[in-house]
Amino acid sequence: MTFNTEQLLADEAQYCSFGDTVHYVNPPKIFSGCEGSYMFDQAGTPYLDLQMWYSAVNFGYKNKRLEDKMIEQLRELPQVASQYLHPTKIELAKFIAQDAEKKWGMPGRVHFNVGGAQAIEDSLKVVRNATNGKSLMFAFEGGYHGRTLGASSITSSYRYRRRFGHFSDRAQFIPFPYPFRRPKGMTSEEYAESIVQEFARKFENEYHAVWDPKTQQCEYAAFYVEPIQGTGGYVVPPPNFFKGLKKVLDDHGVLMVVDEIQMGFWRTGTLWSVENFGVKPDVLVFAKALTNGLNALSGLWAREELINPTVFPPGSTHSTFASNPLGTALGLEVMKMTHEMDFGRQVRESGAYFLDGLRQLQKRHPEIGDVDGMGLALRAEICTADGFTPNKALLDKMVDLGLEGKLEYQGQRRGLVLDVGGYYKNVITFAPSLMISRSEIDEALVLLDQLITLAKRSCA
Repeated sequence: MTFNTEQLLADEAQYCSFGDTVHYVNPPKIFSGCEGSYMFDQAGTPYLDLQMWYSAVNFGYKNKRLEDKMIEQLRELPQVASQYLHPTKIELAKFIAQDAEKKWGMPGRVHFNVGGAQAIEDSLKVVRNATNGKSLMFAFEGGYHGRTLGASSITSSYRYRRRFGHFSDRAQFIPFPYPFRRPKGMTSEEYAESIVQEFARKFENEYHAVWDPKTQQCEYAAFYVEPIQGTGGYVVPPPNFFKGLKKVLDDHGVLMVVDEIQMGFWRTGTLWSVENFGVKPDVLVFAKALTNGLNALSGLWAREELINPTVFPPGSTHSTFASNPLGTALGLEVMKMTHEMDFGRQVRESGAYFLDGLRQLQKRHPEIGDVDGMGLALRAEICTADGFTPNKALLDKMVDLGLEGKLEYQGQRRGLVLDVGGYYKNVITFAPSLMISRSEIDEALVLLDQLITLAKRSCA
């Protein structure tokens, strides 16, 4: 593909809303191709992508099996109005619901939409309907659930709300256990337990503002959780945290809504990241990698008593393109493909290999204050030389240099695509293709070493 970059950027500056994008570098990067773990610029330079469209392309760019399925569906039944049925909608819902019942022992149903934030909106309707109209929610500091009005109300970043008026239903935000930045003198497990205990204190009496002990009712309907925080910096909580939290919720009739939009579909080595923490969700929201980024399809699973047609009848919420046949055919193929083998083991082994390499890199660069992760959801926290103070400027420089496409690997030019997250915007959130090879991981580690070395020199 050839194009006039200068003209395109000029046209973008004049005709495109900046409200639907984020320009991480100046000038913005324009790519012309992709395949596997790589993006390509107009000159054909490969950029190893370690964020894969924010974990939407879990199974690699131009995955042949999934593209073939999309072409097959395009030729067979590409479109149908959503008031009518087609086979793969039913088959995909059945696959997800039966898998959930097998894991958690609870029957449930699947409801589709077109994007992650839209599925969050649907879940808010399910929850409010099931709790007689309660509109208040708990959510986590550092949590991200989308930028529609409803999703913004449970996303902790005020910057997504501040220009749009007062959000009367804004969530009450609870601290998320952040092991690297825990209080001194505490183990990670003690830190997690202290947060649970402080949350439980809200229910001790009526004067802590959320609980009526006379009627045994909470003013809040649900707690929205990411088992591993995504935009918050791929923060992995201690293993005891969610069991303690879920007990408090169950004891007081508060639903747990699990947001798997970024961590779902094997990112952590299990289909759903919540499986790593031994708790059962009441509602689970998914999107992104369901179709490997080839179609905008999302959805939610909810327990039967919350979503059966008697309590959540036809028309409760609706989208024209929800459960479209291209999307559901792709989603069903993703589920089949990843269940034909021990896919989770492959992800866990690749993740362990990558994480070990990051730890070796950390030994050479004190500016890498923390590395952690689960499966192929990995993090590297970039700090000053003290190994703790956040260093956003250094990471920004790394992102800029990576997108210049002037790195070298085995005598060839390379670029590196990184994603930035974290409370202080100083965390590299690694979400490579789940199909990434050992040689590609080796390449990633060489390029990261090269990149941080160049960035430190530039910032000196």
